[in-house]
Amino acid sequence: MDSQYEGAAPASPPESSRSQTTLRVNGKPHTLTVDHRRVLLDLLREDLGLVGAKKGCDHGQCGACTVLVDGRRVNSCLQLAVALEGCEITTVEGLAGDGEALHPMQRAFLERDAFQCGYCTPGQICSAVGVLAEAAAGHPSHVTDPAAPSGEPVALGREEIRERMSGNLCRCGAYPRIADAVEDVI
Repeated sequence: MDSQYEGAAPASPPESSRSQTTLRVNGKPHTLTVDHRRVLLDLLREDLGLVGAKKGCDHGQCGACTVLVDGRRVNSCLQLAVALEGCEITTVEGLAGDGEALHPMQRAFLERDAFQCGYCTPGQICSAVGVLAEAAAGHPSHVTDPAAPSGEPVALGREEIRERMSGNLCRCGAYPRIADAVEDVI
């Protein structure tokens, strides 16, 4: 590498590659000028100080960054922030709302000791909340009985929970207790 570039700060992106974007995060509107390449995870953590969602693999494979966008779970490391203009984003910090009481899923994770190191826990909790909504809306999974009526709520047994949560990895292996916590909230 040429020595004239060592230690040089990266240049700011040109104005044409940034847009003013308004996102509703945990019920509050936030208007920011965002680089078109900036992903939601970085915006949440670095611009809004919401550090619950974690940067794990940065490739959408581990689920540590899972948040809810308009009620659906997404890997925030893959979502361009400018593409979410006007969307409602819920992070683990916003699940309980403005009150001090924990969301039932957060409480179940605590009661079941469904975490060890805790790194994946915010993504696991957001994903579990999304799983409940998806099943209630009748979205089938790979293991849903093909004979089940289309569009009807899907019963969440252990196999369904495990399949639907399979996109969220836990390096500590807390899977049985995570499934127990989800079952407690059903």
